Amino acid sequence: MAKIRIRTVLPLITRVWLDRAVAGHMSLETVDLYTQICERAERYARVHGVLCFDDFTHALALSFIEAPGNDRHQGLLLNPAAGTQRQRRAGLQALFTEARALGFTTAAPLVDLPPISRSPRKKGVRLEEGDIQQLRFQAERGMPATRHAALLALLLAGWHTAEIAKATTDDLDLTGASAWTGGATRTYGRHCPLDEWAVIVLRLRCHHLLRSAAPGTAQQLVTGASSAYRAQASVCSGFGDIARRSGLATARRRVEPKDITRYVARTILEETGQLSEVARRLGLSSLDSAASLASLEWLPEETETA
Repeated sequence: MAKIRIRTVLPLITRVWLDRAVAGHMSLETVDLYTQICERAERYARVHGVLCFDDFTHALALSFIEAPGNDRHQGLLLNPAAGTQRQRRAGLQALFTEARALGFTTAAPLVDLPPISRSPRKKGVRLEEGDIQQLRFQAERGMPATRHAALLALLLAGWHTAEIAKATTDDLDLTGASAWTGGATRTYGRHCPLDEWAVIVLRLRCHHLLRSAAPGTAQQLVTGASSAYRAQASVCSGFGDIARRSGLATARRRVEPKDITRYVARTILEETGQLSEVARRLGLSSLDSAASLASLEWLPEETETA
């Protein structure tokens, strides 16, 4: 049988993944990520004189996974992070798994690759009101030209990073002090109230973005990344900038967007006493998830069985 070129089959495999995403078996974010990785792997292989699946060797796979890359500022990274290497490996593995299933190759160049070690996960923190004030102060630096204050305002309104990645100026009702999100893969659409600080910084951000835009054209509030995966990663990166500037995130202590979500969940529970309100405001379908975010040890009542 003639050898099959990677470049010829890659669009077909991408369509298979998209069909699975439509059916709910994969997320669109994963499809975007795997597609980007596989396109880069195909270009990388072509540079090294490899065009076909059957010629893609163990050594080439390892070389691609460990190849230098660029950070989000397009700076050169000679040694990619372990997380980046795991993503490359997962995307390449998905490509060859699919190609074998469709009968295009029998090659399995990743079978004997060594595991990629994981660093111990840094422990998160329980944020208090003083920490939030410090984050707000640092987020205001450079506003409204910078996105940080708008990003933090939406996090404090109960939005999740995937939702913030899609936020536009049309999602805001600043007169009514609320923001609408259509939800994400694991969250539902909802209106979220904005506090006074959020209204101020979001109004400034909107004025900055809209003054040079065509009339009636919505503008991205936080990121203009081309894919959902890159947009969400950009949001997380932006929050990391705020956390480091505030001094809350250090080499030994991790502060992540979910720590803000946990703070919001606890605040809603303290104000309302209703776990269902925590779930509603955060777009969650599970009371268990809401209880976990609010640091509440909660179990549904046991029902008697006959």
